[in-house]
Amino acid sequence: MSIKANPPLTFGYPEASGLYDPINEKDSCGVGFVADIKGRPSHQIMLDAYHLNSRMDHRGGCGFEANTGDGAGILMALPHTFFITTIKEELKAIAPAPGKYAVGNVFLPQIESERQVCVAAINEIVAEEGQTLLGWREVPIDPVGADVGPTARVAQPYIAQLFIGADEALSQDDFERRLYIIRKRFTRALRRNSSLSQAKMVYACSLSTKVIVYKGMLTPGQLFPFYKDLTNPECETHMAMVHSRFSTNTFPSWDRAQPNRFMSHNGEINTLRGNRNQMVAREGSAKSEHFGKKMSQLFPVINANSSDSGSFDAVLELMLMSGRSLPESVMMMIPEAWQSDVNMPQDKKDFYEYHSALMEPWDGPASIVFSDGHYIGAVLDRNGLRPSRYYVTHDDKVIMASEVGVLHVDPANVRLKGRLQPGRMFLLDFEQGRLIPDEELKTSIASRRPYGEWLKNQKVTLDDLSSETAEHSLDAENVLQRMQAFGYTTETMQFMLLPLVTELRDPLGS
Repeated sequence: MSIKANPPLTFGYPEASGLYDPINEKDSCGVGFVADIKGRPSHQIMLDAYHLNSRMDHRGGCGFEANTGDGAGILMALPHTFFITTIKEELKAIAPAPGKYAVGNVFLPQIESERQVCVAAINEIVAEEGQTLLGWREVPIDPVGADVGPTARVAQPYIAQLFIGADEALSQDDFERRLYIIRKRFTRALRRNSSLSQAKMVYACSLSTKVIVYKGMLTPGQLFPFYKDLTNPECETHMAMVHSRFSTNTFPSWDRAQPNRFMSHNGEINTLRGNRNQMVAREGSAKSEHFGKKMSQLFPVINANSSDSGSFDAVLELMLMSGRSLPESVMMMIPEAWQSDVNMPQDKKDFYEYHSALMEPWDGPASIVFSDGHYIGAVLDRNGLRPSRYYVTHDDKVIMASEVGVLHVDPANVRLKGRLQPGRMFLLDFEQGRLIPDEELKTSIASRRPYGEWLKNQKVTLDDLSSETAEHSLDAENVLQRMQAFGYTTETMQFMLLPLVTELRDPLGS
């Protein structure tokens, strides 16, 4: 369904003005997931996820209009059977083999002429990257039946599904990387296109062979009635992550709704400015054997309009696409409090110390749920100030959410229940069909490489730099370099140090 809008209408976020600064965008929300441990897809998982999210409606936010939400969404495994059977007639060119085609929900401009420009540009980039365009599908929606409020309707983009077939020579992981490049290229090109008045509407919720994201500026109760695909009995999944957004001191929007492409977030990232600056600084020296000369096409890693959750997701995605596993990447970004833990095994300490030189912690308070289709899991940052509870049942279902009571569970069916602990990881591996204990998981990851040996050979401390023969006189040839290294200036010498020595008085200055 195409939404009509007057051509002068433009979209985006306000510039910094008065007390508002977009750099302070934060999210505080409800988050959770439902999954079958054995990886068996069913529509019941979808219904449970909808019920779970609707029970956390109070954790989301809405505007003056009670039917205009701050955001709600669902991330689930790509429903292959649904696409092959249900929309076969609608999209005849769809590839039949799982892993050899990708689907993504893409937000596009409301204005048809601008939308055509975007579609043409995306099609061209797909061809340039050597992949096959299988077609576009208009995502069936029902804003009237879902009672979506007027503010959300005015801001609503045109929602389409993009289908891309893989080059036969590519593995699934290499195809995912090519999709990553395609998405980054068209997003950067179109959102910077000054001829498009609705350029800021262009956004890919997901583009993957493994997972798909449906989301929007909705309340949890509106999500399934709005997206007709989600209520189709043929739409089945073995796991579903849901999110209800409360946009703390921020502007709600369709693209800022969660889940993001790999994670959902309850809380906030309080180290955000430093994290962003560090990622920008790394772009100048970033290299990857998987991307080679195409590495620059992935920049900026973090979009300037991203919230703290969106920024985290962008960095997590880069690490995954560069070859790291999902749990290893999460361990790097959300480390335990390892420095003074005398009971922690040395190989795990070595892992955290080594990676502290590569990635600074993204500290909350934050509860992060993450999935790439192979795994789904959750972790609290080391502050541990966000509630997250889970149930494991005898019929191999896992329910995790920001609170208990989101789904009715017969007490006789409960095999295990508990809560996330600071720095500890809760992980399901669908290929193994089991929950992997935190200690087993992290010991396995930490022992894969000789991090302790690398630290011993490569770490440089201040003691290593000291020398008994070093000249410490102010007359030494290297005094200027030493002053520069420690931040001294001529003003420091003239106004702060010399008065102490030559005039025997406290220096005055401002």
